[in-house]
Amino acid sequence: MPGPGHAATLRPMDEPIHQPHDKLFKASFSDPANAAAFLKSRVSPELAAGIEWESLRLEPGSFIDSRFRHSESDLLFSAPFGQTGQPKTSRCHFHFLLEHLSSPVPLIALRLLCYKTRIWEECLARAKASGEPCRGLPVVMAVVVAQNDGRWEISPRFADLFDIPEGFEEIVRPFIPDFSFSLLQLGEIPYDAIAGTPAGILTLRVLKADRSGELLGDEVWDEALMMEVARECFERVLRYLMRGGIDTQAFEARVEKIIEPQLRSTTMTLAEQYIEKGIVKGREEGREESRKADILEALEIRFGTVPEGVRDAVESAGGQQRLRELHRAAITSATLEEFAGAL
Repeated sequence: MPGPGHAATLRPMDEPIHQPHDKLFKASFSDPANAAAFLKSRVSPELAAGIEWESLRLEPGSFIDSRFRHSESDLLFSAPFGQTGQPKTSRCHFHFLLEHLSSPVPLIALRLLCYKTRIWEECLARAKASGEPCRGLPVVMAVVVAQNDGRWEISPRFADLFDIPEGFEEIVRPFIPDFSFSLLQLGEIPYDAIAGTPAGILTLRVLKADRSGELLGDEVWDEALMMEVARECFERVLRYLMRGGIDTQAFEARVEKIIEPQLRSTTMTLAEQYIEKGIVKGREEGREESRKADILEALEIRFGTVPEGVRDAVESAGGQQRLRELHRAAITSATLEEFAGAL
């Protein structure tokens, strides 16, 4: 029996969960096979034919701003790139970004441009250190997965960010950099339309379901899919599900619906161990963390860099009502000082 049915020794699970979205995303998609299957579905057939997917490799480092690490995760991959049947001497890079915030990020294309620049600088530095001649900047394709529960009305083109007077579009076009990015909005894509390997599909289904409150739904608890993933992936997903504070009775009822006996037994055994080790976190705590992230994001969009003192005060705030008030203040305050006065 594949996947979770295999007997295996459980790894220690008593460390606290920090940034669970980040951990689940990176653990699943750091595997080049999972990443390749997903990324291939996000590019045109013509481009996909020019990529040597079996040679896709994970590159070291993260390129996102430290101030966005509470709401973003990223992975960088590269693969040989060129005409079919010809030697592939160039490499195409894929910057894979998971955006955890449920609210739109209107200027995300500007962030992506900053990240592309950092990637190019890193590539040039590596080439210089290795003594290789610079053949030009590599192509860097940005692929964004938004863990949203509603549609983001944003353009995937960088040039659309500019405020250009009517009639001057063609005149100023030569002076404006432009690129597009692939945007997958989990909130609007059907579960069965998510492509990739079983591990990648299950991971993205769980991230989608978390936003829509469907963690116990049939699309996540797809037995055929769960049976295809490796034991380690199944443990990871179940642990993520449990940290959401799922109602015990509802969870047990869901497990009882599992037809495959070994899968049902494995699920109950793991769940009991997680509960005993104090890993389960309340959904209220998860909602508070999400609300704090939304507050900080609103402040960053409106006022730029948020001082550490303000950031720490937001992080230490508690209670849904209090956080709702702060979120509203982050949106309506005329200045950052006015918001700070509400803390």
